Amino acid sequence: MSSLFAISVAPAAAQQADADVLTAEAALAYDGQRYADALKLIQKALGFDPRNQRALYYLGLIQLARQQPDQAAAAFETLQSLRSSDPDITYQLGVAHFAAGNYDKAAPFLEEAFRQRPSRDNLGYYVGFVRYRRKDYDGAAAAFSANNSADPTMRQLALFYKGLSLGTLGLSEEAQAELSTAQQIQPMSPITGASVRIQEALSASRRATDGKRFQAQVGLGGFYDDNVAVNPNPNSQDIVEALRARPTASPGFLATVRADYAWFRRGPFEATATYSFYQTVNTNTGVGAFNIQDHLGGLSAAYRGVAAKLPYELGAQYTYDYMFLDLNAFLSRHSLTFPAALVPPNFTVPGIGSVGNLTTLFYRYQIKTFFQEPGDNDVRFAADLRDAFNNMIGFLHVFRFAQDRYLFRLGYQRDNEAASGSAFTYTGNRIQIGGDVTLPWQDLSLRMQYDIHWRDYAYPQVLFLDDADQLSRRFDIEHDIFVQLSKALPYNLSAALQYQSIRNTSNIPVYDFTKNVFTMLLTWTY
Repeated sequence: MSSLFAISVAPAAAQQADADVLTAEAALAYDGQRYADALKLIQKALGFDPRNQRALYYLGLIQLARQQPDQAAAAFETLQSLRSSDPDITYQLGVAHFAAGNYDKAAPFLEEAFRQRPSRDNLGYYVGFVRYRRKDYDGAAAAFSANNSADPTMRQLALFYKGLSLGTLGLSEEAQAELSTAQQIQPMSPITGASVRIQEALSASRRATDGKRFQAQVGLGGFYDDNVAVNPNPNSQDIVEALRARPTASPGFLATVRADYAWFRRGPFEATATYSFYQTVNTNTGVGAFNIQDHLGGLSAAYRGVAAKLPYELGAQYTYDYMFLDLNAFLSRHSLTFPAALVPPNFTVPGIGSVGNLTTLFYRYQIKTFFQEPGDNDVRFAADLRDAFNNMIGFLHVFRFAQDRYLFRLGYQRDNEAASGSAFTYTGNRIQIGGDVTLPWQDLSLRMQYDIHWRDYAYPQVLFLDDADQLSRRFDIEHDIFVQLSKALPYNLSAALQYQSIRNTSNIPVYDFTKNVFTMLLTWTY
């Protein structure tokens, strides 16, 4: 009888051992973010031992990582039936229901986990959110205040909903970045366009830090620009070939400084003062005359609130910047911007899940003054005066996925440039497509944007002719590509690699050019 018992037990023990080995291999694959391999190994392990608790636990984690929360919940429910008192399983089951959008199911598990260990990573956010949905605003604010998270996005989301709970809206950091970009966007100048894009990217990558009134950012880096002087593309015209003979490629160094101080806060109102500095130094002395220095100061105000359960922000911003080329005055700009941001309801897409939204509408009026223009003293060049008034209207919509780990931006702007010189008066249309992705490796963030800007100039050119050697109205199409890969480092540092490509096609050959800029930046944020 005893030998028969031993024979029957031995295969079961062997199957359990096989399941343990496969689960260990699956755990290694999960840690390496090879979720498809991990899932296959776990399924094999459960084939040997369907009640293997460690395998069921990793099955739930893997399904959460694969954004299959319903299947994750099923795994954790099976596991809870085996270990009903385990607080970790209670927490994971609540998270799985939460990720699936089943907030009522998630609530009791999350509340129990919060009672036992409120400091668990992200738990304060989850509990605060389900309380907020039940209109328990005091309880929600308390949970959000207790939130502990290593993920800055989750920390900021907790602040966002805490603000809603207290009746004051605070947009998430990604929303603030998009609104900041919408406020500051400017038409590209051939010489200064790349630097403007760097400044916009730095502004968009800033992180709101727990409501601090004063924030600062200092960046140092290097770049390589293959067309600093904006030489035109090859063409048979003599003037184009003469311009192409100028030195134009150069490596260089850049430095940036930015500081923001929220000098007034009261209820839903906030007012902020801003200053930024930007400097490039080309190491090729042949293009030293194109070293850029820019100083920008500004004031902004915002009112935040909730109307018909939709969070919104109304703002106004004034900035003045003064730009030098090789320490000689080149350009000044007064910019007045009125943005309005709205957070529409989320919607669900099959296979993707919940999709958040942020819509920004804006109007911007800008006065541009160029210095040392030939037309200032010689009437023959009056048509080429670039001093101008620019009116722009537009929108920027951001689709937000997976708790803002993935952002997709779509925007449109229409601007009208009324220049002193007829050669630079135009009507333009710009389309923007871009996105931000938090990559699954090494906490890397990828930002990509493509702009296309059509500019239809109102009057014939006077100084430069088209390929048919006749006066012609100028028509340009500018393609801008921007890619940034960034990584957060210890001590509030971040590193970024940037690539910019500007390709301007024009029927006037002297304005037809290509420019590529590669940049490396190390930034410290306070």
